[in-house]
Amino acid sequence: MSQSQIKENADINWTNMVLFTTTPLLAVSIVPVYGYNHGYDTFEWSVFFILLVFCGMSITAGYHRLWSHKTYHAHPILRFIFALGGACALQNDILHWASDHRRHHQFVDNNEKDPYSAKRGFWFSHLGWILRNYRSGKEDLSNVKDLTSDPIVRFQHQHYLKLVLLTNIGLPTILGLIHGDVAGSLLLGGVLRLVLSQHSTYLINSAAHIWGRQPYSNSSTARDNTFLALLTYGEGYHNYHHTFQWDYRNGNRWWHYDPTKWLIRFLSIAGITKGLKTCSPAIVETAKLQKQYLDATDKCKLLKISENWQLCLEEEYHQFANTLKTWSEHHKVIFESKKLATLGKLEKLEFRKKSRELKVKLRDHRRRWAQMIENLGHPVYVAH
Repeated sequence: MSQSQIKENADINWTNMVLFTTTPLLAVSIVPVYGYNHGYDTFEWSVFFILLVFCGMSITAGYHRLWSHKTYHAHPILRFIFALGGACALQNDILHWASDHRRHHQFVDNNEKDPYSAKRGFWFSHLGWILRNYRSGKEDLSNVKDLTSDPIVRFQHQHYLKLVLLTNIGLPTILGLIHGDVAGSLLLGGVLRLVLSQHSTYLINSAAHIWGRQPYSNSSTARDNTFLALLTYGEGYHNYHHTFQWDYRNGNRWWHYDPTKWLIRFLSIAGITKGLKTCSPAIVETAKLQKQYLDATDKCKLLKISENWQLCLEEEYHQFANTLKTWSEHHKVIFESKKLATLGKLEKLEFRKKSRELKVKLRDHRRRWAQMIENLGHPVYVAH
């Protein structure tokens, strides 16, 4: 049976069905009705936005990049804050969330093993997988045994329901009592915030596997989507993330909108986070080059481009790839030499000279490669 033909009559998860049915209904009915009749003031909107960001960043920086992928280390106080925010986001406890996500990466797009495979459709990957007890989502915490050594993870797991009630009902209620409008605080800071927080996260499981670009790899359905990055604190660079999942950044370039990356980096200055893992620029550019080359060869076949021109393309690709490899090895030697403090003055001068030469060589390769890709479909290259 092909993956697209998989059918399964799974039992309804009534707890999730009730939760994910009633909260959106309240968000589109009671919330605007109360706002029309009574209005929401600046304090209540502030509570809404603060809790929305708190929950969102606890998922992206905490559940996702810290615990699921272990891309950096965090101080216990920060881990505790993220654990509270994750409970407030009501997306299951850390152990279950990380377990599902690790299986998603391990078996991405496999309809029988990926808990929220996008190949089973938008609805399934967005929310459907939560509403029924599918075999692909069967509980198996064997892949998160490493997380059980974290006392904060264990604490949240043991007291998850209490923390959910405390953060989703207790906190908005207390803030409402202080301000003098419990209902307004609960509706904005509780209901509306919860619905938007959950569904923005789920868009990464669904929309980020359907719409967008694949600049680094097409081995999975994951895509880079700048618009989704705006909604999800930087998680929208999903093709990059699936290709380099050990990187604490999802938006790897400095201009990419990735507030989660900025938060983690900023906290590292104060020593609250450390051990930030990144992928080297050479490896990233090599992956991008390889993807462009594979796309180009497919286009050559489609357009029946001359064999001689295809050989030129292949030669330029290998030269570019070799230069990137040399560049990567050169920077690795520099890093290790600096770390060991073994470089002398003459060696430093030689390394700097070689660095300049490699930069010029890479610049020329990038220019020539870009021109070849741009002119790929030009009639002059099409065989008649």
